[in-house]
Amino acid sequence: MRRILLAEDNDNLRELITDFLSEHGFEVDAAADGEEAWEAVQTKSYQIILLDVMMPGMDGFTLCKKIRERESVPVLFLTARVLEEDQLHGYELGADDYILKPFSLKVLLAKCRAVLERYQQGMPKEQKEGLVLDEERQQFLCGGSPVKLQSLDFRLLSYFYQNPNRILTREQIILKLWGYEYDGNDRSVDTHVKNLRKALGDYGRCIRTIVKKGYVFERNKKAEGLTAEEQEG
Repeated sequence: MRRILLAEDNDNLRELITDFLSEHGFEVDAAADGEEAWEAVQTKSYQIILLDVMMPGMDGFTLCKKIRERESVPVLFLTARVLEEDQLHGYELGADDYILKPFSLKVLLAKCRAVLERYQQGMPKEQKEGLVLDEERQQFLCGGSPVKLQSLDFRLLSYFYQNPNRILTREQIILKLWGYEYDGNDRSVDTHVKNLRKALGDYGRCIRTIVKKGYVFERNKKAEGLTAEEQEG
């Protein structure tokens, strides 16, 4: 199911939008302010995000900027602000469209579907189906959806991705990620590999354990699950 994040501080409007989009095939997570929405962005993947511009605490413009620094999910602003400079500012921050209040729920639904279709059409076939690196945005996509990774895990996956079908030892990985001065336990590598496998879901088995040697990355290898040995790293 397609998941939408809605950030809107008006209780009645938030409830109306949530109910309407839910009835039309979307799973909606609703937030009453920018901080709550930002927490949701950091814990879940969304296919589209709807932001009210004027919210208490973190406003929609600030939240959009933070989202764009993290991923490329479509963002639509819901706003009563009709000034041209406001709209231009939103587009500069990376918004995909504006929906001016008051609006028809049917129009909102149509715009959501249109934006999603544009994003899907703009993806190469391999981006829709496999694990790929969007080099422009420095972000991994898995089946077309952004993969949420901490900085070190992103660097590790990038190292694997750039060296497919090659055994990378724990020592090589430590030198790449931490450098020669690292004096910790090499089991730290295994911990980060487990993080990657969890984040990649069905594609977690792209990273294969080579007993007593290290790991091999096999692009777009997909399986139902990991063996007990691979889960342990």
